[in-house]
Amino acid sequence: MKDIDIARAATLLPIEEVAAPLGIAPDQLIPYGRWKAKLDLAALRNRPERPDGKLILVTAISPSPPGEGKTTTTVGLGDGLSRLGKKAMVCLREPSLGPSFGMKGGATGGGYAQVVPMDEINLHFTGDFHAIGAANNLLAAMIENHLHWGNSLDLDPRRITWKRAMDLNDRSLREIITGLQHERDFTRETGFNITVASEVMAIFCLAQNLTDLRDRLGRIVVGKNRGGLDVTAADLKAHGAMAALLKDALAPNLVQTIEHTPAFVHGGPFANIAHGCNSAIATKTALQLADYVVTEAGFGADLGAEKFFDIKCREAGLTPAATVVVATVRALKYHGGISLKKLPKENPDAVERGFANLRRHLENLAKFGVPTVVAANAFASDFPSERERLFALCQDFGVPCVLATHWADGGKGATDLATEVLKTIDAETTSRFAPLYPLEMPLLEKLRTIAREIYRADDLEIGSSLVKELAALDATPVGRFPVCIAKTPYSFSADPDNRGAATGFKLPVREIRVSAGAGFVVAITGDLMTMPGLPKHPAAETIDVNAEGNIVGLS
Repeated sequence: MKDIDIARAATLLPIEEVAAPLGIAPDQLIPYGRWKAKLDLAALRNRPERPDGKLILVTAISPSPPGEGKTTTTVGLGDGLSRLGKKAMVCLREPSLGPSFGMKGGATGGGYAQVVPMDEINLHFTGDFHAIGAANNLLAAMIENHLHWGNSLDLDPRRITWKRAMDLNDRSLREIITGLQHERDFTRETGFNITVASEVMAIFCLAQNLTDLRDRLGRIVVGKNRGGLDVTAADLKAHGAMAALLKDALAPNLVQTIEHTPAFVHGGPFANIAHGCNSAIATKTALQLADYVVTEAGFGADLGAEKFFDIKCREAGLTPAATVVVATVRALKYHGGISLKKLPKENPDAVERGFANLRRHLENLAKFGVPTVVAANAFASDFPSERERLFALCQDFGVPCVLATHWADGGKGATDLATEVLKTIDAETTSRFAPLYPLEMPLLEKLRTIAREIYRADDLEIGSSLVKELAALDATPVGRFPVCIAKTPYSFSADPDNRGAATGFKLPVREIRVSAGAGFVVAITGDLMTMPGLPKHPAAETIDVNAEGNIVGLS
Protein backbone atom coordinates (compact mmCIF):
# COMPACT_ATOMS: atom_id res chain seq x y z
CA MET A 1 0.00 0.00 0.00
CA LYS A 2 1.06 3.58 -0.61
CA ASP A 3 1.62 5.93 2.32
CA ILE A 4 -1.56 7.89 1.64
CA ASP A 5 -3.62 4.69 1.44
CA ILE A 6 -2.22 3.47 4.77
CA ALA A 7 -2.93 6.85 6.35
CA ARG A 8 -6.48 6.97 4.99
CA ALA A 9 -7.21 3.46 6.28
CA ALA A 10 -6.19 4.46 9.81
CA THR A 11 -8.83 4.96 12.48
CA LEU A 12 -8.35 8.43 13.95
CA LEU A 13 -9.43 9.51 17.41
CA PRO A 14 -11.22 12.82 17.86
CA ILE A 15 -8.56 15.34 18.77
CA GLU A 16 -10.08 15.86 22.24
CA GLU A 17 -9.37 12.18 23.00
CA VAL A 18 -5.75 12.56 21.83
CA ALA A 19 -5.30 15.56 24.12
CA ALA A 20 -6.97 14.05 27.21
CA PRO A 21 -4.07 11.77 28.33
CA LEU A 22 -1.84 14.85 28.28
CA GLY A 23 -4.14 16.59 30.74
CA ILE A 24 -5.42 19.01 28.10
CA ALA A 25 -9.09 19.85 28.49
CA PRO A 26 -11.35 20.44 25.47
CA ASP A 27 -11.62 24.15 26.30
CA GLN A 28 -7.82 24.42 25.98
CA LEU A 29 -8.02 23.40 22.32
CA ILE A 30 -8.83 25.49 19.26
CA PRO A 31 -10.21 22.84 16.86
CA TYR A 32 -9.48 22.82 13.13
CA GLY A 33 -12.00 20.13 12.22
CA ARG A 34 -12.20 16.77 14.03
CA TRP A 35 -8.56 15.65 13.81
CA LYS A 36 -6.47 18.81 14.25
CA ALA A 37 -6.31 21.56 16.86
CA LYS A 38 -4.14 24.36 18.12
CA LEU A 39 -3.40 24.65 21.82
CA ASP A 40 -4.66 27.70 23.64
CA LEU A 41 -1.34 28.81 25.13
CA ALA A 42 -3.03 31.28 27.48
CA ALA A 43 -5.06 28.47 29.07
CA LEU A 44 -1.97 26.29 29.45
CA ARG A 45 -0.13 28.93 31.48
CA ASN A 46 -2.22 28.04 34.51
CA ARG A 47 -1.24 24.37 34.50
CA PRO A 48 0.50 23.05 37.64
CA GLU A 49 4.28 22.81 37.44
CA ARG A 50 5.79 19.40 36.68
CA PRO A 51 9.31 18.24 35.84
CA ASP A 52 10.11 18.51 32.15
CA GLY A 53 10.21 15.31 30.16
CA LYS A 54 13.27 13.85 28.45
CA LEU A 55 14.14 15.24 25.02
CA ILE A 56 15.30 12.80 22.32
CA LEU A 57 16.74 14.09 19.05
CA VAL A 58 16.50 12.03 15.86
CA THR A 59 19.14 12.88 13.29
CA ALA A 60 20.84 10.95 10.48
CA ILE A 61 23.95 10.19 8.51
CA SER A 62 24.61 12.25 5.38
CA PRO A 63 21.56 11.35 3.28
CA SER A 64 21.47 9.61 -0.04
CA PRO A 65 19.17 11.27 -2.59
CA PRO A 66 16.13 9.06 -1.73
CA GLY A 67 16.32 10.02 1.97
CA GLU A 68 16.79 7.75 4.96
CA GLY A 69 13.47 7.94 6.83
CA LYS A 70 14.34 10.34 9.63
CA THR A 71 10.77 11.57 10.10
CA THR A 72 9.45 8.01 9.84
CA THR A 73 11.89 6.96 12.56
CA THR A 74 10.88 9.90 14.76
CA VAL A 75 7.24 8.84 14.53
CA GLY A 76 8.06 5.15 14.95
CA LEU A 77 10.17 5.80 18.05
CA GLY A 78 7.35 7.85 19.58
CA ASP A 79 4.93 4.99 18.95
CA GLY A 80 7.45 2.50 20.29
CA LEU A 81 7.77 4.45 23.54
CA SER A 82 3.98 4.60 23.80
CA ARG A 83 3.77 0.82 23.35
CA LEU A 84 6.16 0.45 26.28
CA GLY A 85 3.69 2.35 28.42
CA LYS A 86 5.56 5.66 28.37
CA LYS A 87 3.84 9.04 28.14
CA ALA A 88 5.40 10.14 24.85
CA MET A 89 4.96 12.90 22.30
CA VAL A 90 6.37 13.53 18.85
CA CYS A 91 7.47 17.01 17.66
CA LEU A 92 7.89 17.49 13.90
CA ARG A 93 8.27 20.30 11.41
CA GLU A 94 5.37 21.23 9.17
CA PRO A 95 5.72 20.08 5.56
CA SER A 96 6.39 22.63 2.84
CA LEU A 97 4.29 22.63 -0.32
CA GLY A 98 7.48 22.93 -2.37
CA PRO A 99 8.79 19.41 -1.66
CA SER A 100 5.24 18.01 -1.46
CA PHE A 101 4.61 18.98 -5.10
CA GLY A 102 8.25 18.59 -6.13
CA MET A 103 10.60 15.65 -5.76
CA LYS A 104 10.95 14.86 -2.06
CA GLY A 105 7.26 14.49 -1.19
CA GLY A 106 5.60 15.26 2.13
CA ALA A 107 7.04 15.16 5.62
CA THR A 108 4.62 13.17 7.75
CA GLY A 109 6.59 9.92 7.93
CA GLY A 110 5.77 6.81 5.95
CA GLY A 111 4.21 3.36 6.02
CA TYR A 112 2.73 2.60 9.43
CA ALA A 113 4.79 5.31 11.13
CA GLN A 114 2.96 8.47 10.09
CA VAL A 115 1.26 11.48 11.60
CA VAL A 116 -2.30 11.88 10.39
CA PRO A 117 -4.38 13.19 8.67
CA MET A 118 -1.47 12.91 6.27
CA ASP A 119 -3.01 14.72 3.31
CA GLU A 120 -4.22 17.71 5.34
CA ILE A 121 -0.90 18.11 7.18
CA ASN A 122 1.07 17.94 3.92
CA LEU A 123 -1.09 20.57 2.22
CA HIS A 124 -2.68 23.61 3.89
CA PHE A 125 -2.82 22.18 7.45
CA THR A 126 -3.82 25.04 9.80
CA GLY A 127 -2.55 27.85 7.58
CA ASP A 128 0.65 28.60 9.51
CA PHE A 129 2.86 28.75 6.42
CA HIS A 130 0.39 31.05 4.67
CA ALA A 131 0.56 33.39 7.68
CA ILE A 132 4.36 33.33 7.64
CA GLY A 133 4.43 34.07 3.91
CA ALA A 134 1.94 36.90 4.37
CA ALA A 135 4.02 38.46 7.16
CA ASN A 136 7.14 38.19 5.00
CA ASN A 137 5.42 39.84 2.03
CA LEU A 138 3.78 42.53 4.14
CA LEU A 139 7.27 43.70 5.07
CA ALA A 140 8.29 43.66 1.38
CA ALA A 141 5.23 45.74 0.49
CA MET A 142 5.96 48.25 3.26
CA ILE A 143 9.52 48.66 1.99
CA GLU A 144 8.23 49.54 -1.48
CA ASN A 145 5.59 51.82 0.00
CA HIS A 146 8.21 53.65 2.06
CA LEU A 147 10.25 54.32 -1.07
CA HIS A 148 7.14 55.56 -2.91
CA TRP A 149 6.18 58.08 -0.22
CA GLY A 150 9.48 59.92 0.04
CA ASN A 151 11.92 57.46 1.68
CA SER A 152 12.34 59.38 4.94
CA LEU A 153 14.74 56.67 6.21
CA ASP A 154 17.01 57.31 3.19
CA LEU A 155 16.91 53.58 2.42
CA ASP A 156 19.31 52.78 -0.42
CA PRO A 157 17.30 50.89 -3.10
CA ARG A 158 20.52 49.22 -4.26
CA ARG A 159 21.16 47.74 -0.81
CA ILE A 160 17.73 46.31 0.03
CA THR A 161 18.18 42.65 0.94
CA TRP A 162 14.64 41.63 1.91
CA LYS A 163 12.93 39.28 -0.57
CA ARG A 164 9.39 38.09 -1.05
CA ALA A 165 8.36 34.51 -0.25
CA MET A 166 5.97 31.82 -1.39
CA ASP A 167 5.62 28.20 -0.34
CA LEU A 168 6.12 26.59 -3.74
CA ASN A 169 9.12 25.69 -5.88
CA ASP A 170 9.37 28.19 -8.76
CA ARG A 171 12.85 28.77 -10.18
CA SER A 172 11.61 31.62 -12.40
CA LEU A 173 11.11 33.76 -9.29
CA ARG A 174 14.65 33.46 -7.94
CA GLU A 175 15.54 36.77 -9.59
CA ILE A 176 12.94 39.34 -10.61
CA ILE A 177 12.66 43.06 -11.35
CA THR A 178 10.04 45.10 -9.51
CA GLY A 179 8.53 48.49 -10.27
CA LEU A 180 8.24 48.15 -14.04
CA GLN A 181 4.74 49.58 -14.48
CA HIS A 182 4.19 52.53 -12.16
CA GLU A 183 7.30 52.76 -10.00
CA ARG A 184 10.05 53.20 -12.58
CA ASP A 185 12.00 55.47 -10.26
CA PHE A 186 12.35 52.47 -7.93
CA THR A 187 12.87 49.67 -10.43
CA ARG A 188 15.30 47.19 -8.89
CA GLU A 189 16.38 43.57 -8.90
CA THR A 190 15.07 41.35 -6.14
CA GLY A 191 13.63 37.82 -5.89
CA PHE A 192 11.66 35.22 -3.98
CA ASN A 193 12.63 32.71 -1.32
CA ILE A 194 10.56 29.65 -0.56
CA THR A 195 8.66 30.38 2.67
CA VAL A 196 10.67 27.91 4.73
CA ALA A 197 13.82 29.89 3.86
CA SER A 198 12.38 33.20 5.10
CA GLU A 199 13.90 34.71 8.23
CA VAL A 200 10.31 35.09 9.45
CA MET A 201 10.13 31.28 9.58
CA ALA A 202 13.35 31.06 11.60
CA ILE A 203 12.09 33.75 13.98
CA PHE A 204 8.73 31.99 14.31
CA CYS A 205 10.49 28.77 15.35
CA LEU A 206 12.83 30.38 17.90
CA ALA A 207 10.42 32.86 19.51
CA GLN A 208 9.56 32.10 23.14
CA ASN A 209 6.22 33.95 23.17
CA LEU A 210 4.26 36.62 21.30
CA THR A 211 6.25 39.50 22.81
CA ASP A 212 9.53 37.85 21.86
CA LEU A 213 8.17 37.19 18.36
CA ARG A 214 7.26 40.86 17.88
CA ASP A 215 10.64 42.04 19.16
CA ARG A 216 12.53 39.64 16.89
CA LEU A 217 10.49 40.70 13.87
CA GLY A 218 11.40 44.30 14.62
CA ARG A 219 15.11 43.43 14.50
CA ILE A 220 14.94 42.10 10.93
CA VAL A 221 17.42 44.03 8.76
CA VAL A 222 15.84 44.85 5.39
CA GLY A 223 18.81 46.75 3.95
CA LYS A 224 21.02 49.77 4.54
CA ASN A 225 20.55 53.48 4.20
CA ARG A 226 22.84 55.61 2.08
CA GLY A 227 25.04 56.19 5.12
CA GLY A 228 25.66 52.44 5.43
CA LEU A 229 23.53 51.92 8.57
CA ASP A 230 21.05 49.07 8.97
CA VAL A 231 17.37 49.71 8.35
CA THR A 232 15.05 47.37 10.25
CA ALA A 233 11.43 46.28 10.17
CA ALA A 234 10.92 48.31 13.36
CA ASP A 235 12.22 51.42 11.55
CA LEU A 236 9.49 50.81 8.96
CA LYS A 237 6.92 50.24 11.74
CA ALA A 238 6.07 46.89 10.15
CA HIS A 239 6.75 44.47 13.01
CA GLY A 240 3.49 45.02 14.90
CA ALA A 241 1.34 44.16 11.90
CA MET A 242 3.58 41.19 11.08
CA ALA A 243 3.10 39.88 14.61
CA ALA A 244 -0.65 40.34 14.26
CA LEU A 245 -0.62 38.09 11.19
CA LEU A 246 1.32 35.45 13.12
CA LYS A 247 -0.54 35.63 16.44
CA ASP A 248 -2.78 32.61 15.89
CA ALA A 249 -0.14 30.63 14.01
CA LEU A 250 2.20 30.78 17.02
CA ALA A 251 0.07 28.23 18.93
CA PRO A 252 1.33 24.63 18.37
CA ASN A 253 -0.68 22.24 16.19
CA LEU A 254 -1.78 18.99 17.83
CA VAL A 255 -2.38 15.89 15.70
CA GLN A 256 -1.79 12.15 16.21
CA THR A 257 0.17 9.25 14.79
CA ILE A 258 -1.57 6.27 13.23
CA GLU A 259 -1.24 4.63 16.67
CA HIS A 260 -2.67 7.73 18.44
CA THR A 261 0.55 9.01 20.00
CA PRO A 262 0.09 12.80 20.37
CA ALA A 263 2.19 14.89 18.00
CA PHE A 264 2.97 18.58 17.65
CA VAL A 265 3.63 19.58 14.03
CA HIS A 266 4.67 23.22 14.06
CA GLY A 267 7.03 25.42 12.05
CA GLY A 268 9.72 24.26 9.66
CA PRO A 269 12.75 26.36 8.63
CA PHE A 270 15.29 25.16 6.07
CA ALA A 271 18.18 23.30 7.67
CA ASN A 272 20.80 25.19 5.66
CA ILE A 273 19.86 28.88 5.59
CA ALA A 274 18.33 28.41 9.08
CA HIS A 275 18.38 25.83 11.87
CA GLY A 276 15.96 23.21 10.52
CA CYS A 277 13.93 22.35 13.64
CA ASN A 278 10.31 22.59 14.71
CA SER A 279 9.26 25.51 16.91
CA ALA A 280 10.79 26.03 20.33
CA ILE A 281 7.29 26.72 21.68
CA ALA A 282 6.05 23.31 20.53
CA THR A 283 9.09 21.48 21.92
CA LYS A 284 9.00 23.22 25.29
CA THR A 285 5.23 22.75 25.58
CA ALA A 286 5.59 19.05 24.77
CA LEU A 287 8.23 18.68 27.51
CA GLN A 288 5.71 20.11 29.99
CA LEU A 289 3.06 17.60 28.89
CA ALA A 290 4.92 14.32 28.29
CA ASP A 291 7.68 12.27 29.90
CA TYR A 292 9.49 11.62 26.60
CA VAL A 293 9.53 13.96 23.60
CA VAL A 294 10.96 12.77 20.28
CA THR A 295 11.91 15.47 17.78
CA GLU A 296 13.98 15.71 14.61
CA ALA A 297 16.46 18.07 12.98
CA GLY A 298 16.85 18.57 9.24
CA PHE A 299 19.31 16.80 6.94
CA GLY A 300 22.28 14.92 8.42
CA ALA A 301 23.84 15.43 11.83
CA ASP A 302 26.54 17.74 10.44
CA LEU A 303 23.83 20.29 9.63
CA GLY A 304 20.66 19.55 11.59
CA ALA A 305 22.04 18.16 14.83
CA GLU A 306 24.83 20.75 15.09
CA LYS A 307 22.33 23.58 14.67
CA PHE A 308 19.85 21.92 17.01
CA PHE A 309 22.52 21.82 19.72
CA ASP A 310 24.30 25.11 19.04
CA ILE A 311 21.31 27.27 18.10
CA LYS A 312 17.95 25.86 19.17
CA CYS A 313 19.01 24.26 22.48
CA ARG A 314 21.01 27.35 23.42
CA GLU A 315 18.19 29.76 22.49
CA ALA A 316 15.41 27.71 24.11
CA GLY A 317 17.34 26.43 27.13
CA LEU A 318 16.92 22.77 26.13
CA THR A 319 19.01 19.85 27.37
CA PRO A 320 18.72 16.75 25.14
CA ALA A 321 18.87 13.39 26.91
CA ALA A 322 19.79 11.21 23.92
CA THR A 323 20.36 11.25 20.19
CA VAL A 324 19.25 8.65 17.66
CA VAL A 325 21.19 8.53 14.40
CA VAL A 326 19.24 7.00 11.52
CA ALA A 327 21.35 4.93 9.16
CA THR A 328 20.29 2.75 6.26
CA VAL A 329 22.15 0.02 4.44
CA ARG A 330 21.45 1.69 1.11
CA ALA A 331 22.88 5.05 2.24
CA LEU A 332 26.00 3.37 3.63
CA LYS A 333 26.53 1.63 0.29
CA TYR A 334 25.99 4.96 -1.46
CA HIS A 335 28.67 6.55 0.71
CA GLY A 336 30.81 3.50 0.04
CA GLY A 337 30.97 4.52 -3.61
CA ILE A 338 28.05 2.58 -5.08
CA SER A 339 25.87 4.29 -7.69
CA LEU A 340 22.13 4.64 -7.15
CA LYS A 341 21.42 2.07 -9.89
CA LYS A 342 23.59 -0.58 -8.21
CA LEU A 343 22.35 -0.05 -4.64
CA PRO A 344 19.91 -3.02 -4.79
CA LYS A 345 22.81 -5.48 -5.25
CA GLU A 346 24.26 -7.21 -2.16
CA ASN A 347 27.52 -5.57 -1.09
CA PRO A 348 28.52 -5.73 2.61
CA ASP A 349 31.99 -4.41 1.76
CA ALA A 350 30.42 -1.19 0.47
CA VAL A 351 28.55 -0.95 3.77
CA GLU A 352 31.88 -1.11 5.57
CA ARG A 353 33.42 1.56 3.33
CA GLY A 354 30.38 3.80 3.82
CA PHE A 355 30.53 3.30 7.58
CA ALA A 356 33.23 6.00 7.55
CA ASN A 357 30.40 8.51 7.13
CA LEU A 358 28.42 7.15 10.07
CA ARG A 359 31.56 6.89 12.20
CA ARG A 360 32.34 10.56 11.68
CA HIS A 361 28.82 11.60 12.66
CA LEU A 362 29.09 9.48 15.81
CA GLU A 363 32.45 11.03 16.67
CA ASN A 364 31.00 14.50 16.14
CA LEU A 365 27.93 13.87 18.30
CA ALA A 366 30.17 12.69 21.14
CA LYS A 367 31.66 16.19 21.22
CA PHE A 368 28.31 17.54 22.47
CA GLY A 369 28.18 15.06 25.35
CA VAL A 370 24.86 13.49 24.35
CA PRO A 371 24.64 9.65 24.38
CA THR A 372 23.81 8.14 21.01
CA VAL A 373 21.99 5.11 19.60
CA VAL A 374 22.06 4.07 15.94
CA ALA A 375 18.70 3.15 14.38
CA ALA A 376 19.18 0.83 11.39
CA ASN A 377 16.06 1.79 9.44
CA ALA A 378 15.06 -1.37 7.60
CA PHE A 379 14.29 -1.47 3.88
CA ALA A 380 13.04 -4.47 1.92
CA SER A 381 16.13 -4.25 -0.30
CA ASP A 382 18.52 -4.89 2.63
CA PHE A 383 20.49 -8.14 2.70
CA PRO A 384 21.16 -9.95 6.02
CA SER A 385 24.91 -9.85 5.37
CA GLU A 386 24.76 -6.05 5.02
CA ARG A 387 22.85 -5.57 8.26
CA GLU A 388 25.17 -7.92 10.12
CA ARG A 389 28.17 -5.91 8.90
CA LEU A 390 26.56 -2.69 10.15
CA PHE A 391 25.80 -4.21 13.58
CA ALA A 392 29.37 -5.48 13.91
CA LEU A 393 30.88 -2.13 12.92
CA CYS A 394 28.74 -0.27 15.46
CA GLN A 395 29.62 -2.81 18.15
CA ASP A 396 33.32 -2.33 17.44
CA PHE A 397 32.84 1.44 17.68
CA GLY A 398 31.06 1.05 21.01
CA VAL A 399 27.64 2.44 20.07
CA PRO A 400 24.44 0.36 20.21
CA CYS A 401 22.74 -0.29 16.87
CA VAL A 402 19.14 -1.51 16.73
CA LEU A 403 17.17 -2.73 13.73
CA ALA A 404 13.94 -0.74 13.37
CA THR A 405 11.05 -1.95 11.20
CA HIS A 406 8.52 0.76 12.04
CA TRP A 407 7.71 1.53 8.38
CA ALA A 408 6.26 -1.96 7.95
CA ASP A 409 5.29 -2.75 11.56
CA GLY A 410 4.48 0.60 13.18
CA GLY A 411 5.38 1.10 16.83
CA LYS A 412 5.84 -2.65 17.30
CA GLY A 413 8.82 -2.45 14.96
CA ALA A 414 10.43 0.29 17.07
CA THR A 415 10.02 -1.14 20.59
CA ASP A 416 13.56 -2.56 20.56
CA LEU A 417 14.86 0.86 19.56
CA ALA A 418 12.73 2.53 22.25
CA THR A 419 14.02 0.06 24.87
CA GLU A 420 17.63 0.83 23.94
CA VAL A 421 17.00 4.58 24.02
CA LEU A 422 15.44 4.32 27.49
CA LYS A 423 18.39 2.23 28.67
CA THR A 424 20.79 4.84 27.31
CA ILE A 425 18.95 7.70 28.99
CA ASP A 426 18.77 5.89 32.33
CA ALA A 427 22.52 5.25 32.23
CA GLU A 428 23.22 9.00 32.13
CA THR A 429 22.93 10.14 35.74
CA THR A 430 24.28 13.64 34.97
CA SER A 431 23.89 15.60 31.75
CA ARG A 432 27.14 16.17 29.89
CA PHE A 433 25.54 18.25 27.14
CA ALA A 434 27.41 21.36 26.04
CA PRO A 435 27.43 23.40 22.78
CA LEU A 436 30.47 23.14 20.55
CA TYR A 437 31.72 26.70 21.08
CA PRO A 438 31.14 29.63 23.48
CA LEU A 439 29.23 32.67 22.26
CA GLU A 440 32.15 34.88 23.30
CA MET A 441 34.31 33.32 20.58
CA PRO A 442 34.85 35.61 17.53
CA LEU A 443 32.58 34.82 14.60
CA LEU A 444 35.44 33.76 12.32
CA GLU A 445 36.63 31.27 14.95
CA LYS A 446 33.10 29.93 15.39
CA LEU A 447 32.98 29.22 11.67
CA ARG A 448 36.43 27.67 11.75
CA THR A 449 35.52 25.52 14.75
CA ILE A 450 32.49 24.01 13.00
CA ALA A 451 34.43 23.55 9.75
CA ARG A 452 37.30 21.74 11.47
CA GLU A 453 35.50 19.88 14.27
CA ILE A 454 32.31 18.83 12.45
CA TYR A 455 33.11 18.85 8.72
CA ARG A 456 36.84 18.03 9.24
CA ALA A 457 37.92 20.67 6.77
CA ASP A 458 41.56 21.70 6.82
CA ASP A 459 40.47 25.32 7.14
CA LEU A 460 38.15 27.95 5.72
CA GLU A 461 38.52 29.40 2.25
CA ILE A 462 37.36 32.94 2.88
CA GLY A 463 38.18 36.27 1.29
CA SER A 464 39.74 39.19 3.15
CA SER A 465 36.61 41.32 2.67
CA LEU A 466 34.49 38.73 4.51
CA VAL A 467 37.09 38.46 7.26
CA LYS A 468 36.84 42.24 7.73
CA GLU A 469 33.05 42.02 7.68
CA LEU A 470 33.10 39.39 10.44
CA ALA A 471 35.56 41.45 12.48
CA ALA A 472 33.28 44.48 12.21
CA LEU A 473 30.33 42.37 13.37
CA ASP A 474 32.37 41.17 16.36
CA ALA A 475 32.39 44.77 17.62
CA THR A 476 28.56 44.74 17.75
CA PRO A 477 26.06 42.57 19.66
CA VAL A 478 25.94 40.35 16.55
CA GLY A 479 29.40 39.10 17.50
CA ARG A 480 27.79 37.02 20.26
CA PHE A 481 25.40 35.28 17.86
CA PRO A 482 25.81 31.58 17.05
CA VAL A 483 26.65 30.79 13.43
CA CYS A 484 24.59 28.84 10.92
CA ILE A 485 26.57 27.35 8.04
CA ALA A 486 24.61 26.79 4.83
CA LYS A 487 26.01 23.98 2.72
CA THR A 488 24.97 20.85 0.84
CA PRO A 489 23.49 18.09 3.03
CA TYR A 490 25.00 15.34 0.87
CA SER A 491 28.62 15.74 1.93
CA PHE A 492 30.70 16.92 4.85
CA SER A 493 32.29 19.26 2.31
CA ALA A 494 30.58 21.89 0.15
CA ASP A 495 30.76 19.52 -2.82
CA PRO A 496 27.67 17.24 -2.94
CA ASP A 497 29.58 14.63 -4.95
CA ASN A 498 32.28 14.22 -2.28
CA ARG A 499 30.61 11.33 -0.46
CA GLY A 500 31.71 9.26 2.52
CA ALA A 501 33.98 11.01 4.99
CA ALA A 502 35.54 13.81 2.98
CA THR A 503 39.04 15.02 3.90
CA GLY A 504 41.69 17.32 2.48
CA PHE A 505 39.41 20.22 1.61
CA LYS A 506 38.81 23.81 2.64
CA LEU A 507 35.29 25.06 3.30
CA PRO A 508 34.58 27.93 0.86
CA VAL A 509 32.64 30.79 2.48
CA ARG A 510 31.30 33.09 -0.21
CA GLU A 511 28.80 35.27 1.67
CA ILE A 512 27.84 36.36 5.19
CA ARG A 513 24.24 37.19 6.09
CA VAL A 514 23.03 38.46 9.43
CA SER A 515 19.65 37.12 10.56
CA ALA A 516 19.32 39.68 13.33
CA GLY A 517 15.77 38.74 14.24
CA ALA A 518 16.47 35.01 14.37
CA GLY A 519 19.67 35.76 16.25
CA PHE A 520 22.33 34.00 14.17
CA VAL A 521 24.88 34.72 11.46
CA VAL A 522 24.61 32.70 8.24
CA ALA A 523 27.70 31.68 6.29
CA ILE A 524 26.88 30.70 2.70
CA THR A 525 29.03 27.98 1.16
CA GLY A 526 28.79 26.37 -2.27
CA ASP A 527 25.72 26.82 -4.45
CA LEU A 528 22.85 27.47 -2.06
CA MET A 529 19.30 27.74 -3.41
CA THR A 530 16.65 29.42 -1.27
CA MET A 531 14.05 29.01 -4.04
CA PRO A 532 14.20 25.45 -5.40
CA GLY A 533 12.94 24.41 -8.81
CA LEU A 534 10.70 21.51 -9.77
CA PRO A 535 12.16 18.31 -11.28
CA LYS A 536 11.36 17.25 -14.84
CA HIS A 537 8.45 15.16 -13.57
CA PRO A 538 7.29 16.74 -10.29
CA ALA A 539 5.04 14.94 -7.83
CA ALA A 540 2.34 17.47 -8.76
CA GLU A 541 1.81 15.54 -12.01
CA THR A 542 0.48 12.52 -10.10
CA ILE A 543 -1.47 14.28 -7.32
CA ASP A 544 -5.19 14.47 -7.95
CA VAL A 545 -8.63 14.42 -6.34
CA ASN A 546 -11.02 11.53 -7.03
CA ALA A 547 -14.79 11.70 -7.40
CA GLU A 548 -15.26 11.16 -3.64
CA GLY A 549 -13.12 14.21 -2.88
CA ASN A 550 -10.14 12.19 -1.62
CA ILE A 551 -6.64 13.33 -2.53
CA VAL A 552 -4.62 10.66 -4.35
CA GLY A 553 -0.98 10.41 -5.37
CA LEU A 554 0.44 12.35 -2.42
CA SER A 555 3.58 10.78 -0.92
